Amino acid sequence: MFKIKKKDWIEIALNIAFWVGVFYTLLSFTQPHIKMRINSNGSIMEEDIRYTLSPHIFLTLGFMVVLFYGNIFGVFKKALRYKNVLIRVALPIAWFGIIFIADNYVDAFLPAQQKNFPTLMAPPPKPGQDTIMAAVRNQLPQLPHEANIRSDTAIREVSRQQSRAFIFQNDGFSNTLFFIFIIVFGLSIAYFFLKEWSRVEKMRSDLAAVQLDTEVKFLKSQVNPHFLFNTLNNLFSMAQKKGDDGLADGISKLSGMMRYMIYESNEELVPLKKEIEYLEDCIVLNKLRYADNEALVRFDFPSDTSGVNIAPMLFIPFVENAFKHGVVIGKSSEIDISIAVANKQLIFSCTNTIYSVKKMEQEKGGIGLENVKRRLDLLYPGKYKLLTKADDNKYIVNLGITIE
Repeated sequence: MFKIKKKDWIEIALNIAFWVGVFYTLLSFTQPHIKMRINSNGSIMEEDIRYTLSPHIFLTLGFMVVLFYGNIFGVFKKALRYKNVLIRVALPIAWFGIIFIADNYVDAFLPAQQKNFPTLMAPPPKPGQDTIMAAVRNQLPQLPHEANIRSDTAIREVSRQQSRAFIFQNDGFSNTLFFIFIIVFGLSIAYFFLKEWSRVEKMRSDLAAVQLDTEVKFLKSQVNPHFLFNTLNNLFSMAQKKGDDGLADGISKLSGMMRYMIYESNEELVPLKKEIEYLEDCIVLNKLRYADNEALVRFDFPSDTSGVNIAPMLFIPFVENAFKHGVVIGKSSEIDISIAVANKQLIFSCTNTIYSVKKMEQEKGGIGLENVKRRLDLLYPGKYKLLTKADDNKYIVNLGITIE
């Protein structure tokens, strides 16, 4: 079951708080509905100020939400894919222009509520109170000639209502509204790069943790390299003395593979040529267990790989699993492996017959598919595409990596 982490709840709460603040900011720029009760002496007895919830506010808030999250989850990511600085800048600005113009265009179609002109209710003024009445009249918008002034107890009520926010203009856009859109746009930029920085830092931390864990496990299981290589050399000499060239060749290749794993695979990148040589040795060693017609392996790779570097030990899990689940004694099995490089793309493919019911995803003793994906996520974030499928009794792996 999917569980939301504590930090995600905090982020959601901050987003909600942000939009509540934007809403009240828009609301504060509306002209309020004001109701006052003034006694015959001119003193304000009661004052009620309420802001009008105009549909224009909710419309503009919706467009700001589209602008904000459209930038974060779409526009900025797409813009950063381009190397041209002008395109990177032009895309977000164009998106801002589209949203702002769309808001003003749609807003013009919303009907504005009619204004309710005020009614004055007051007793006949006492001597010397003409000035107070003039002051009250000055607080009101221009009244039609038929505005009524009638007597009532000792209280006069003044009301004024404006149904539309003054930032929503019918005769052109408001500078205030444009400024609020600019602020939301700027905050979306800050939020996007803050999330990207957090994501990259987490990825670096995860990669460092994985590398540390790998090194610790390696040190725990490591046999003294000098003792290991001396033993292999002794076995190689014994095999040669007995005339078993096949066994001697196998021991020699195993020694080379161990040397590569111990001394060279700790590098961040290795030449593709070395990785291909390692795969060739792995294929030869795995074929020793079977008769010549039981494991038919075809390995295609480019003859010239100069200048192409790759993270070490990426392809070996797929090759090992091809032998483990795709070859059985007494049957003829085919394994097709290929590596191609073109237009800064490295394409690896491996196809084998399916004999074993257990899938690579379920591996516990070896390197499962999920572990391979995890390593690719850390080493080539957003720069690889891995496809695996079982089709017509074949297990197919296609891995594409963008290389520098």
